[in-house]
Amino acid sequence: MNLNKTIIGMVHVQALPGTPQNKYSISQICDMAVEEAKIYTEAGLDAIMIENMHDVPYLKETIGPEIVASMTAIAIAVREATDLDLGIQILAGANKEALAVAQAANFQFIRVEGFVFGHVADEGYMDSCAGELLRYRKAIGAEDVKIFTDIKKKHSSHALTADVDIDETAKAAEFFLSDGVIVTGSSTGKAVYLHEMKSLKDKLNLPIFIGSGITADNLSEYWDYASGFIVGSHFKEGGYWKNPISGEHLNMFMEKVKLLRK
Repeated sequence: MNLNKTIIGMVHVQALPGTPQNKYSISQICDMAVEEAKIYTEAGLDAIMIENMHDVPYLKETIGPEIVASMTAIAIAVREATDLDLGIQILAGANKEALAVAQAANFQFIRVEGFVFGHVADEGYMDSCAGELLRYRKAIGAEDVKIFTDIKKKHSSHALTADVDIDETAKAAEFFLSDGVIVTGSSTGKAVYLHEMKSLKDKLNLPIFIGSGITADNLSEYWDYASGFIVGSHFKEGGYWKNPISGEHLNMFMEKVKLLRK
C-alpha cells in the first residue's frame, strides 16, 4: 500500500443477519457493498475499507459466527470487484475476527480499536489487545496484513487515561508494533483537532491517518499532517453515513485531492 496521502473510502455494509436492523439477504448485502466499491474504484480512490456499522447496537469484542461468515462473504465479493487495497473493521473490537477475515479474503489491512490502553466505549469497557492480537497474527501467518490502530478513539470516554496525552498514546502504539495510528474526532463525521495532528507529525515513525471529519472544504488544512485519510460520511448524500454515496461529493473531493497532489 502506498502510504503517501492515501484516500480510503468507507463501505458501511448493511445490517447483517441476526442484528436488530437486518432486512437484506447476504446476497443483497454483497451486491450493495460491491456497487459502492466499484464507485470508489472508478473515482480514483487508493483503498477501500468495509465495516459493519449498521449492526447497532454493537456487541463488545465477542461476536457470533454468523457475523464472521457474513463479513467473509462480503469481503470476498468486494475483493473480486476491485484491485484496490482493502481493509476491514468488525465492530465492536472484534479484532481477531477482522484479521482472520482479512487473511481469508486477501485484504491488506485491518482497523483496530483498543490496541493500547483501556477506554470506555459506548459498548462498555474496552481493554488493550496489542499483545494478544499480534501473537494471533503470527500464529495464523497473517503478518502481511497491516494493523492500523485507533488512538483516543471516537465515541469513547478517555477519563481513565486523562493523564496520558495523544502523543504518549501514539508512542505506546508504535512501541507495541502498530503499523499505523488513526486519529479521530469525538464521533463519526466530527473533525480532528488540528493541533493534535501538528503535535504528532514529527514524533512518530509510523503513518498517521485521519479517521473522521475530513471533507473537501477542510482537506487542505490537514493535508501536510497525515499519511492518509479515511472518508465515509462526507462521501454520502447529506454528509450522513447511512445514506447512499453522492457522486457530486465524491467527485468534488477527488478533484481537491488532485489539486493538492500537484
